[in-house]
Amino acid sequence: MKLTKIKPEFIKKHNPRVGLITLASDFRIEKDFNNVIYGKEIDLYCNRIQSYNPLTTEMLKKMADDIPKVTKNILPDQKLDCVAYGCTSGTIAAGYSTIFEKVNLAKPNTKVTTPITSTINALKALKIEKLSIFTPYTNEINQSVINYFKKEKINISELTYFDIASDLDIGKVNPEYLFDALSKIDLNNSDALFVSCTALPVLSIIKDLEKKMGKIVLSSNQTLIWDTLKQIDFKNEVVGYGELFNN
Repeated sequence: MKLTKIKPEFIKKHNPRVGLITLASDFRIEKDFNNVIYGKEIDLYCNRIQSYNPLTTEMLKKMADDIPKVTKNILPDQKLDCVAYGCTSGTIAAGYSTIFEKVNLAKPNTKVTTPITSTINALKALKIEKLSIFTPYTNEINQSVINYFKKEKINISELTYFDIASDLDIGKVNPEYLFDALSKIDLNNSDALFVSCTALPVLSIIKDLEKKMGKIVLSSNQTLIWDTLKQIDFKNEVVGYGELFNN
């Protein structure tokens, strides 16, 4: 038998690499990322982090302990251009600086974005000062969300919520029912509506919600994807997912 050894030639340039850390129980976030970046020169790599129920501030802080290990296992020993941490309330509980430091323990010199920090960036880009909020959370988590926005000098007009204590149940919310519930929120005293939580099926209905309500609608996954694209300096047009992507 003849054996022939051939020298391989390796790729010298690659697409921007995005690492997505998603909750083990999240049904939605990967779908939303893939729907937006489909056909674009962006490579997405996901890993899941253990989540704990019921959703409490202490449980959300505990989850962040696993970030270095989860990040390290996204393309081990390879550089990522940006890591998106897919938990809104988890970022508020642990703090962005903690998330950033834990990601960079595993992937030094990596940009990091989160749903809540990306939302603040979006509000500033859109010059939104008065905000209505919708969450699926319990009152304990809602208070942490409200306090976060207050510290960022955002005026909260009102908050509407489901009071769901399990992130698994959040992911099972019917998008048609959600559209109906959100479209009934009175935004007369607000510049925009923010829908919190990466597990809620919001992104696909944002365009129709904005048309029906006549106001800007933001969601955790939408702002996270928008900010991720900013972090990797992606400038191509994104259509069909809300007014935010025009900024």
